[in-house]
Amino acid sequence: MRQVRVYADADAVAESTAARLLLSISDALAVRGRADIVLTGGTVGIATLAAAAASPLVRTVDWTSVHVWWGDERFVAAGHADRNEGQAQEALLHSVPLPEDNIHRMGSTDKYATAEDAAQAYAADIAAAGTPQWDVLLLGLGPDAHVASLFPGHPVFTSSDAETHAVHDSPKPPSDRVSLGLPSINRAREVWVVAAGEGKAEAVADSLRRTGVPGGAVDGSERTLWLLDAAAATHI
Repeated sequence: MRQVRVYADADAVAESTAARLLLSISDALAVRGRADIVLTGGTVGIATLAAAAASPLVRTVDWTSVHVWWGDERFVAAGHADRNEGQAQEALLHSVPLPEDNIHRMGSTDKYATAEDAAQAYAADIAAAGTPQWDVLLLGLGPDAHVASLFPGHPVFTSSDAETHAVHDSPKPPSDRVSLGLPSINRAREVWVVAAGEGKAEAVADSLRRTGVPGGAVDGSERTLWLLDAAAATHI
């Protein structure tokens, strides 16, 4: 089931999504005793994590039972400014009592020779955790309607159904990345797509109309939630 929620601006999207995320984590913990969430980078994605860190609800979560994963990562050195996990660490993760073993980072060039090696290692990490059905999987949306590092027309999006992918020749730098595949994304109970700004409006419309772009190919098994600001919603 796809649902669309529209907010006044990007700040309102981040604050609302943060509150939803913290409540959803608490709900998952109450029902299953564990929560597996998949984070995204990007301006709104990281703003959402910062808003979560500032929310009073953050103190109600038993972080020792939360596992954090990523939808994609730039295959660069650990500590590089482009790394999604470093931005997430600064925005939220460093401020909550989350055990290090519960933070499932995608591999970097310091540890793996190739993006293929890093993708295979992440698939093994997922399998070792019992192939979780993600409770919430957050995605940003590019102006070309890409999600994670699945780009329109790219071979990884058009021809492969693996759990994880190495991505080369990304149209958005850096060119080498690691990404979850559609089967892994669509295994999530809930997929949330966050987007803000007029530059995303056409991509949002194309995705909601399922015109063959990556944003139109993602769906949670229970719910798909599009969280937009008014500018990004102008074409729907």
